Amino acid sequence: MTTSSTLRPDETATLGDPRATDTGDRVPGGIVVGIDGSTSSLDALQWALDEGELRGLPVHVVMSWHMPPVAGMSTVILPPELDIASGAQEELGAILDALPVPEGGRSTASPLSSEVVQGAAAQQLLDASQDAALLVVGTRGHGGFAGLLLGSVSQHCVTHATCPVVVVHGTHQR
Repeated sequence: MTTSSTLRPDETATLGDPRATDTGDRVPGGIVVGIDGSTSSLDALQWALDEGELRGLPVHVVMSWHMPPVAGMSTVILPPELDIASGAQEELGAILDALPVPEGGRSTASPLSSEVVQGAAAQQLLDASQDAALLVVGTRGHGGFAGLLLGSVSQHCVTHATCPVVVVHGTHQR
């Protein structure tokens, strides 16, 4: 964040504070939401945006990508045309572009920022939410077993987060 001064750990930027205008950085005390493009994560995103509007908190969207180890292989060489980071960035941009804009536009009291990070989703969300007021995740992502009530990422976040965690289940109703 390019600022004239920095926020103290016990301080939250407010509307008009120049320290909160760079949308590429998280604002301490905001809402962090993890998305992966699944229906559950999109419901979590909408819930986080609505909560940010209600509480006047900034919302920071995190999408991670990860190449899990392949059994029996110490190194995986990907073709150069396969750019996972760019693909994730494009998907995140498309998701944010498709967000419905409330009548009258989105409030400036709740700035929206986003980032694509490399690494395991649960750990990336825990790292991003260390100074957050709230972490929001969906019940299930793309992987695993469809019958589970809670996915491994949401379960890990609930267990290890240093802030309150909201797990959004089902389609979010306004």
